[in-house]
Amino acid sequence: MQRRPLLLLGGTAVVAAAAAIVLGPRGPGAPAETSSAPLMFQNLAGRLTGAARIEVRQGGKSVAVAKRDAEAWVLPDMQDYPVRPEKVRELLVGLTELRLTERRTNDAAMLDRLGLEDPAAANSTAALLRVLDSKGDPIAELVVGRRRMRTQGGVPESVYVRRPAETQAWLAEGRLPLDADPQLWIDRDIANIARERVLKVEATRLGEAPLVLTRGEGPDGVLTVTSPAQTPPLEEGSADEVGRAFEFLTLTDVRKEAAAPGQPLGETRFTLTDNLAITASGYQDGEAIWVRLAAAGDDEAARLNARWRGWAYKVAEWKIKALLPRLQDMRKAEAPPAEAPAAPAR
Repeated sequence: MQRRPLLLLGGTAVVAAAAAIVLGPRGPGAPAETSSAPLMFQNLAGRLTGAARIEVRQGGKSVAVAKRDAEAWVLPDMQDYPVRPEKVRELLVGLTELRLTERRTNDAAMLDRLGLEDPAAANSTAALLRVLDSKGDPIAELVVGRRRMRTQGGVPESVYVRRPAETQAWLAEGRLPLDADPQLWIDRDIANIARERVLKVEATRLGEAPLVLTRGEGPDGVLTVTSPAQTPPLEEGSADEVGRAFEFLTLTDVRKEAAAPGQPLGETRFTLTDNLAITASGYQDGEAIWVRLAAAGDDEAARLNARWRGWAYKVAEWKIKALLPRLQDMRKAEAPPAEAPAAPAR
């Protein structure tokens, strides 16, 4: 079989006029939206080489990203799990290219119209972005508000911004991909391996008899339960779902392997094509189940282990049933008992 590649944002005339000043099109004296507009941060690119931390705060949400070495950025609140490098790169480049194209209101009472109110206020839509050096001193910081919708092709993206200590608002040209949700900063994909590659599954759950599924011979072979030899009626497609264990496998939470809580639950060995084997080990922590993954084989196994080593993952419940299968989870649901006919009315 062919190997498939794997796979952290009416009223009165006076009010109407004020809104037009804040939100309306450029006035005759406003600067044009051109690349000659001044940069919001002068000479920023060189200073960003000393960036050590990025913070985004929006209402009740916040995320902090820290630099751990020359290349790696991580999430300290997720036990230093790596963030997507392109996410950091896109944000920092966006900061260096951000240009102030239009001066807008400097009335604090009007800032909420642009999404530039206090980012710490409850239900605020404004975001506070800070880039700090290794001493915690700010390299760049700004409040980011609403994005202005583009009405035609070829027009640069723009967003309302202001400096945290000022009320002067600006329309800025540029793209700032801000997210206060840590999940949007990481690559949530764990693996994506086609079910056709799974040849055999050997599951051992503590306190239960071993469960073995084997794929039949030929291109149309399917996974079936081969041990135990006698099984109760199984749900149609349940064996195939076990084969899909590594298809579009994503995490819902992650911890360092050494810090993952729980008691051993059992393990499953998946034998796949192309000399690849994967062992999934489960750990029970209350209602939560954490999974550790280890690969054996050639170059593909080495790439997988480089990603998985040292981490324990929490995944969707239906994926747990595929990674750590049990015969009782594959059993066909019993039909509900038929209702007794109603007694005739007297």
